[in-house]
Amino acid sequence: MSNDIPPIPPAPDNSTPPQPYQQPAPTPSYQQPGYNAPQPGYNAQPYAPAAPTNTLAIVSLILSIVGVGIGGIITGHIARKQIAQTGEGGSGLALAGLIIGYVTVGIGVIVVIFYVIAIIIAIAAGTAASSSY
Repeated sequence: MSNDIPPIPPAPDNSTPPQPYQQPAPTPSYQQPGYNAPQPGYNAQPYAPAAPTNTLAIVSLILSIVGVGIGGIITGHIARKQIAQTGEGGSGLALAGLIIGYVTVGIGVIVVIFYVIAIIIAIAAGTAASSSY
């Protein structure tokens, strides 16, 4: 009597609760021999170095802010010419130095004209007052 039917496996034990799903461990990627894997951020493109700032542009702005408008105007024009030739940075600084320099010189001229007019009026009033006696 040959037993051709396999035995029935026992019923699974359902007394243990199901385990929560766990993410499988990452599989290592293939690396060629002698090749080091790049570090995170290694392939990021570096920033291009900024062009150096023209020194005369800085001097122009400082002179104009301090109140030496003529010096700011002169160095501002020289700086703008150098920046156009060399491609250095600082064009905005030179322009700001020029604008502030011209405004400073303009205000200075107006103040001088005001004082000259005030002195002329004072002299005229003084001569008119002294001649009436």
